[in-house]
Amino acid sequence: MSGQIHLLQTNGYNMPVQAVRKTYRKDTSEVSCCLKYVIFGFNVLFWMLGLCILAVGIWAWSEKDTFSNLGRLANVALDPAFVLICVGTVTFIIGFTGCVGALRENTCLLAAYALFLAIILLLELTAGIMGFIFKDWIKVQATGGFQAFIIHYREDPDQQNLIDWIQEDWLQCCGIEGPKDWDKNNYFNCSSQTVGSREACGVPFSCCKRKPNEIIKNKQCGYDVRKAHNEAYFADSWANLSPTQSEERNIFERGCMRAGEEWVEANLIPVAGVAVALCITQILGICFAQNLRADIFAQKAKWH
Repeated sequence: MSGQIHLLQTNGYNMPVQAVRKTYRKDTSEVSCCLKYVIFGFNVLFWMLGLCILAVGIWAWSEKDTFSNLGRLANVALDPAFVLICVGTVTFIIGFTGCVGALRENTCLLAAYALFLAIILLLELTAGIMGFIFKDWIKVQATGGFQAFIIHYREDPDQQNLIDWIQEDWLQCCGIEGPKDWDKNNYFNCSSQTVGSREACGVPFSCCKRKPNEIIKNKQCGYDVRKAHNEAYFADSWANLSPTQSEERNIFERGCMRAGEEWVEANLIPVAGVAVALCITQILGICFAQNLRADIFAQKAKWH
């Protein structure tokens, strides 16, 4: 005990010696646990989300046997499964670097996490600015993409489901400028009736308006709807399937390009709100990662 006098024998003499006790000051950690686990928890969810999206994309490609027939992809950039794989991969990598970097206090992974977020934020801001400046170019590209969907409608089930969702559920439209655009598809082209296509001069069922109290939608509702009144074509074996000429043309007449523009104008504030919230979230992620890195460097400086 300090404060007590101990006797030390040296050469037969008793000498008083004051016992000195060393005291140690416990340093507090410079690394904020709150900040560390906020980054970790958020990116665990982000990591799992990316893994799920990636798994869905790979599953969709495997179901279509795309891995064995990559050459049959007409436009890989417009393939929904490929888009899911790309988005899932990027999300997975960002979530991994943020999650592991925060948990292990790894400054390199945290720097990579902040860099990824900064690049994505820069790309989003660039796309937003370019979208306002080059509206006509964006419209041309969107028209070309939608036209590719129409041409390959029956060739890719993912693209078919996507365009059906756009036409029937989201925008309630038909074709690019109108139903006549479906003449670009070999199955719906009016000349295809000579080779026996039952869908000739028709449109997909997703172009049809849903009737009141209709529970199960008629998948043949688009047959022959683009035929002129005096050019109606009825084969004997299809007589029971073809709509009569007295039936109303119960399809969406508005094209999807105009419907898309109207949707953006009607939902401009919510869309802008989501975009701003996303940007703020990314900026906070960058700031949190940089602050955590600074805390780690400050803690390491105490050890040297």
